[in-house]
Order: sequence, then C-alpha cells, then structure tokens
Amino acid sequence: MGFSVEGVEGIGEITAGADLAAIIAGAASLEHGDILVVTSKIVSKAEGRIVEASDREAAITAETVRVVATREYDGGVTRIVENRQGIVGAAAGVDASNSPDGTVLLLPVDPDGSARALATGLRELTGRRVGVILSDTLGRPWREGQTDIAIGAAGVHVFDDLRGQVDASGKALAVTMPCVADEIAGAGELVKGKSAGVPVAVVRGLDRYVGDLDLPGARSIQRPSDRDLFRLGADEAYDEGYRAGFDEAQAEGGER
Repeated sequence: MGFSVEGVEGIGEITAGADLAAIIAGAASLEHGDILVVTSKIVSKAEGRIVEASDREAAITAETVRVVATREYDGGVTRIVENRQGIVGAAAGVDASNSPDGTVLLLPVDPDGSARALATGLRELTGRRVGVILSDTLGRPWREGQTDIAIGAAGVHVFDDLRGQVDASGKALAVTMPCVADEIAGAGELVKGKSAGVPVAVVRGLDRYVGDLDLPGARSIQRPSDRDLFRLGADEAYDEGYRAGFDEAQAEGGER
C-alpha cells in the first residue's frame, strides 16, 4: 500500500475571475480517486481577495474575531488570533507574499465552499471523482517551523475515525482520529514548495478517502474555543485571571 504526490506544472499567474477548475483540468491528468491539494493563495487571487493595505496590521485587525496571544519582537508584535474563517494562527491568515506591493491577500471567505465549487467543476470537466483540499501554512504550538494544513475540503473524508476499533494488541481505540486532511495537505506541500511556482499537487493512491461532495469540510477540524484547553496565551490568561480576581475583590469590598 502506498501513494504518490506530484506537483502540477503550468498553472501560471492567477488573476481575479480566473476559472481555476478549467485551468487545473487543463494542466493535470486526473484519475478517479485523486486528491488535489490547492494552495489557498491562488483561490484567494481568483476570488479577488486582494485588498489595498498600506498598513498590514490594520488588515489583520479587520480579519480578527478573537485575540489568542501576542508577543512583542524587535520589528513589531506577533498576533495569534482566530479569524473570520475560525482558523487560529498568526496574522489572521493575511499574507503580503506573492502579492503586488501595497496589497495583501486575504483567505477565501468560505474555504469549504471554495473547495466544493472547485471539486464540482473538476468532476464535471474531467469526469473523474476527485477530492479537493485547500491548504495554507501555519505554525504549531510548542514546535518550531511551519507546515501546511487543510483550511478547506470537499469530496474528502477529513478524518480517519478509528474510535471503537482495536489496535494490534487488541486494545480499544477511544480517541484515535487521525486528521488525514492535514496530513495530505502537508504531503502536498513537499512538492509544491514556497517559491517554485507550483500551487497544486495531485495525491494519488488515497482514493479510500474520496467521497461525496457533501462530506463535512475542513471547518469541522476546528475545535470550538469552549473545548480548547489553550484558548489563550499564557500572558493573556494571567491578565484575564488577574482582572477577574481584582473585580471580585472590589465587589466583595463594596458589599461590606
């Protein structure tokens, strides 16, 4: 058992209004069960998500729903936030790379919807039952470096739910649920790279994860903040606890 990952050459520069499904279908030779890993940046460009932004920080603020943590450094402040798409990461996904000077790229408004539209178009154009994952690059808590994850998905089982099964020793699996969408996104990044101009990869041999277009998308991967054990950064959690304690002490003092 195995799989292959191959970058799709010849995509070219994407502009607003581009028909991505037609462009990818023309550049890739697809088979039933293929999964395409598509860099979200070209989807953003096709959807016109390029905005004028002389101040990138203002664009980040506009896309932020909740601040998780901040850290000052010599050049400014790193902000880890939850953005409008429910993704927790640095800078709300606002990206100035591979964008004209004076502009920034925002993530697609609805990454799962974008993936579904692309998968639908590719299935119609090629007659192949394929899945689509939109990928973006994020860091991880407690680990240096970055990796690609799935921020949108369509026609792909994003989890391999093994709960209720048993391992090789016969022990019950209670919580084992690999996030295969993120694993496939990371595999795609190995052949796409950051500067090679290859924004699409075809993953072949994992057709067991390809399914109907109404499968839950990548939004289902996001853990709700009320179940997140690390909802805030250490400094932010300390400040919140301090304020809560101060307010409680003030209230108790006023009741005496």
